[in-house]
Amino acid sequence: MPDATPDRATAREAIALLTGAAGFTEHRPPPSPLPPDGPLGWAGYDAARERASARTGEEESVVYGTGVVGDRTCVLLSFEFGFLGGSLGRQTGDWLAAAYELALTRRLPLVALVATGGSRMQEGMVALTQLQRVAAASVRLRAAGLPQVAVVRDPTTGGGWATVGAGADVVLALPGAQVGFAGSRVRPPDADPYAYSAEGQFAAGQVDAVVPADELAATVTHWLRALGPYEDLAAAPVPGALSAGGVGARAEGGTPSAAGAPVPRALSAGGTKSAAGAGTGSGVGTEAGVGTGSGVGTEAGVGTGSGGDRDTTAPLPETGREAVARARDPRRPRAEAYLADYFAVRLPLHGDRSGSTDPGLLCGFGLRADGRPVAYVAQCGTPTRPAGYRAAARTIRLADRLGVPVLTLVDTPGAANDAEAERAGAGAAIADTFAAIAAARVPVTTLVIGEGGSGGALALAAPGNTHVTVNSYFSVIAPELAAAILKRPPSETGATADQLRLRPQDLVDLGFARSIVG
Repeated sequence: MPDATPDRATAREAIALLTGAAGFTEHRPPPSPLPPDGPLGWAGYDAARERASARTGEEESVVYGTGVVGDRTCVLLSFEFGFLGGSLGRQTGDWLAAAYELALTRRLPLVALVATGGSRMQEGMVALTQLQRVAAASVRLRAAGLPQVAVVRDPTTGGGWATVGAGADVVLALPGAQVGFAGSRVRPPDADPYAYSAEGQFAAGQVDAVVPADELAATVTHWLRALGPYEDLAAAPVPGALSAGGVGARAEGGTPSAAGAPVPRALSAGGTKSAAGAGTGSGVGTEAGVGTGSGVGTEAGVGTGSGGDRDTTAPLPETGREAVARARDPRRPRAEAYLADYFAVRLPLHGDRSGSTDPGLLCGFGLRADGRPVAYVAQCGTPTRPAGYRAAARTIRLADRLGVPVLTLVDTPGAANDAEAERAGAGAAIADTFAAIAAARVPVTTLVIGEGGSGGALALAAPGNTHVTVNSYFSVIAPELAAAILKRPPSETGATADQLRLRPQDLVDLGFARSIVG
């Protein structure tokens, strides 16, 4: 196992990077001595451990305890790469299991700062089976509804990456870190080194964000605030209707909705609200990282009041053709504008954890101006690919496990239907998204902001709690395709659109949508 480089942060330095002056209270498991030279009697193993301890000041390759990150108490677990390459042996397994048990007992989030070369070869199979112990401990935390955040440092390889690292709910990486199951000495000689880097893993959808060290404490703090865990998070009322000028006028005595997330306000074609005095969410996180959310906008006016409400001052489309044209208008606001208006801080979840990403679908967790967390899944007007649906299902299930309400923004002409999408499992991915929403115990709120193209859009719609904007439509099939199937000439596409009853007001009348957001 390689020695630590001089500029590599120690386990305690990594902890201090997050806790700062708040400090850290170390814990240790009960002593459990190894036999001489370890379970295999590996000659020189005891001497190697003594040298590692003298060099690092640590008893093992991990340090754990409780600390405060920002304003959040959590269990912190940090690997010491200088101790035999941060490798996992039997005693390492004792310390790791104790860290997870501490988080479980105290009902705290677990933040792991990982830097490891994998299992410790001097302990053979005894070392390797520690991965099973870690996996079991992680599963117990998940079952208890407790979040796990991993920060992968340089290097994070082998079983440590495949358990503590990649097994976390949220995976952040430091720039330039070596990250991958195969370490540098065991991968093929012609392997592309980018694939084993933090940036390469982000591109492949295995890492949620690459975060510079000086931004790490703020980013982890935001994530801990967003992930909770939460219990019985209060349901939010559906905000009041918008006035003709787009200024929010909350209805007196507005009735609560089943939704846990408020419906976003409707935006004008310029992508901004016209509410006087309302700021915008600058510094909003993008899919490449996390913003700081300064200049947070106020929530002055959103949506309509109660189910079945069609009281809106914005003009509704008179025909089905007009509804489709509005939804396809490139000038109307898209998901990015709605999310920027809705959240003070956005924390993207990136990728499907199966090697793919879909830039046309944004998902993650966000914090609103009042600090309230909401998970989001937002289509961006493009055909949604299988990776997008898998990322959506991942986000919804994580939010459900942690008790965080979900907001979905629907805007797609339909699921991607090319041959590559079929090979990537489009049907199974869509089915899994339907299942994730159907199984969700937290409230899910849906706003259709543009095109609602058949099942590829419906997979993200909340049954009984879907709202629509005046610039949207929803249809079992695109009117052009319906006309073609019916062998009608193109001139009858408009009439076909009318027959499909796809306008916002039709969707309310049919009972699909609860309200029209101005």
